Amino acid sequence: MLNNAIAANQFCNERELGYLRKQIEEGQKVIAINQFDRQLYFVVPDDKKTGYNRLESLRKAGHELYQVVSKAKVETLQIVSETVLSAELLALTEGLVLSSYQFTKYKTEQKPAALRSVHLLAKDLTEEKVRELTNVLEATFIARTLINEPVIYLTAEQLSWEIGQYGQIAGFKVDVLGKAKIKSLKMGGLLAVKYGSPNPPTFNILEYKPTDAVNAQPYVLVGKGVVYDTGGLSLKPTPNSMDAMKSDMAGAAAVIGTFFALARNQVPVHVVGLIPATENRPDGNAITPGDVITMHSGKTVEVLNTDAEGRLILADALSYARKYNPLLAIDLATLTGAAARAIGKEGTVFMGTAGAEEKRQLIESGQEVFERLVEFPLWEEYDSYIESSIADIKNIGGADAGAITAGKFLEKFTDSYPWLHLDIAGGAFLTSPDNYRGKNGTGLGVRLLYHFLKKKAELGR
Repeated sequence: MLNNAIAANQFCNERELGYLRKQIEEGQKVIAINQFDRQLYFVVPDDKKTGYNRLESLRKAGHELYQVVSKAKVETLQIVSETVLSAELLALTEGLVLSSYQFTKYKTEQKPAALRSVHLLAKDLTEEKVRELTNVLEATFIARTLINEPVIYLTAEQLSWEIGQYGQIAGFKVDVLGKAKIKSLKMGGLLAVKYGSPNPPTFNILEYKPTDAVNAQPYVLVGKGVVYDTGGLSLKPTPNSMDAMKSDMAGAAAVIGTFFALARNQVPVHVVGLIPATENRPDGNAITPGDVITMHSGKTVEVLNTDAEGRLILADALSYARKYNPLLAIDLATLTGAAARAIGKEGTVFMGTAGAEEKRQLIESGQEVFERLVEFPLWEEYDSYIESSIADIKNIGGADAGAITAGKFLEKFTDSYPWLHLDIAGGAFLTSPDNYRGKNGTGLGVRLLYHFLKKKAELGR
């Protein structure tokens, strides 16, 4: 990597240095020099960028570097810097490695990436920092792979099995509740969504509780686990809306990846994860628009649209979360097209009842990892949008404020603890490549929640 001055004398001769200077003057950010026995790649940081924007520019430079070394079929890459901090070197590496992700399980002809290993060298870099980043990137890849798996493989039961495997590898507990236990808990939302599916639902409880945890009350993470969403009897149009609906469990994937990263890096924080999982299909037994169901909390819900199913299963999980007396609960869900339309793939809509300090810290974490957040209001006037004439509430509002009315619905089940809702519909699954986030499942939320909870551990709360 280079800064304003070219720190390349130890690598290049005068002719090569002249070429390097010319390329920099022309605005090139990644410059290759072929020395025959080795390839040199110089990355030029954007010195106009500062703070989290500079880190993001380096991640993008890492993506550009990956494109170059991939085309050259480089197998081993050593990244050396004498001019930037280790955090910046790690950001470059983060973009590079995230760009290398491939989902090739169903390809009959496997074409693995040429790049096999990356070695880092910088003045203030430690093995611990490299190991931490490696685990977070692996966790992000786990989330991406789970999202990319089709429902012909990844049923609710298979998702539970996968969670158990990752728990064994990383070191967190997993308890899987089957249909009979879900019935005994009167989780009417989860059961109602499941009615149209031939496959049983599961309710997954994850727990990571190290002996040195800084928090007496746990943080609770809730992830929407709809492994496939047809919309139920309120059938989605296809091909435009249903093709990518294997990704409707991206919230669950983010929770799983976060647990993996926290446990592998032994972050001293007590966290509980709740993942209700099922399919939403239009079988003859499927719930119908106009039905009334009773939730785990005892509230009754008039179901006016069976495609607003994610909030039903999340509501049962958020109600169940009361037993843990959470310090803070955060749910993640690909919940509404309204959120995606509001801010696109560039950010995540969030809202909730947690205090200003919690929101500020989450926003800061979002900026650091560039999974940025935009807060929407939960004004009391929106309560009228989900009033029902025959039940306590209904599961959809009108045409306006769709992301907010979904959040308002969830708020009704979180009255005993502080809560934040993240609607990740815009960026969880991409239909075209977007820099180091790639195409298809992005793993959105893993890096954000890991950064947020690690900071909590460092602050001692």
